[in-house]
Amino acid sequence: MKVEIQTRRLQQIGLNAYESRAYLVLIGHPRFKALDVAGRARIPRQKIYEVLESLIEKGFVQVVQGKAKEYSAVEPKMALEGYLFRKKEMFEREWQDRHGLAHQVEADLATVFADGIQGRGTLDYLRIVADLGQIREEYRRMLLQSKEEYLEFARPPYAVDPAAEPLLPDLIRRGVKCRLLYDAQVMEDDGERARLEALRNEGASVRLVSGLPLKLALFDSQRGMISLDDPVISHPQLTALVFEHHSLYLAMNSLFEDSWKRGTPLEI
Repeated sequence: MKVEIQTRRLQQIGLNAYESRAYLVLIGHPRFKALDVAGRARIPRQKIYEVLESLIEKGFVQVVQGKAKEYSAVEPKMALEGYLFRKKEMFEREWQDRHGLAHQVEADLATVFADGIQGRGTLDYLRIVADLGQIREEYRRMLLQSKEEYLEFARPPYAVDPAAEPLLPDLIRRGVKCRLLYDAQVMEDDGERARLEALRNEGASVRLVSGLPLKLALFDSQRGMISLDDPVISHPQLTALVFEHHSLYLAMNSLFEDSWKRGTPLEI
């Protein structure tokens, strides 16, 4: 066994360096006294009891009672599976707690945010968003706000693929007019075609065209998002321009309508 490699792996799982070395010493022997473990694992004598107690708590070591207190390793499969299961439960509880707290904070700050944006600056109707998660949130925010119309140029790489967006069918059922113009290359993906057919059956209008110039989403004659691929870097990265400006909307809408006329309806 390569001790250094296994020590690093145990540390990546969640043990510290002392705990990792102590456990690896113990799994090679039936039992050891604490000070014997300290010497073999190169752990300071004053720290060894703290290390062993931590390993007992984490499920890697057990106490063997006899004439003198000794320690033995728990079988690796049992120790690791038990430890990871408890960590998973802890992470899930922590996530639930933080998720609930986030909703509370969101509600508390929503009014403050709404009051704050009343005093808008000269360019507040334009925002650059470079984080993929924030692009998704901005898209879904505008989608949920839509009451009349939603238009989109859609082509890979996606921040959000409208065909796979769970909010869209409900939006259509609420009476929002939805027109999607997809780059024809997506038809090479059978899964994507099936999703578009399902969306069309919900009531969306879907057309295909070759060579869409950019990714564009327009909402209710006022708001929109233009997503651009980074032309410099070698891996896909998106930057979005989010706007709330009627004149810019009209210009983008004109581009959409011209492309829509050239599009071919999705066939069954």
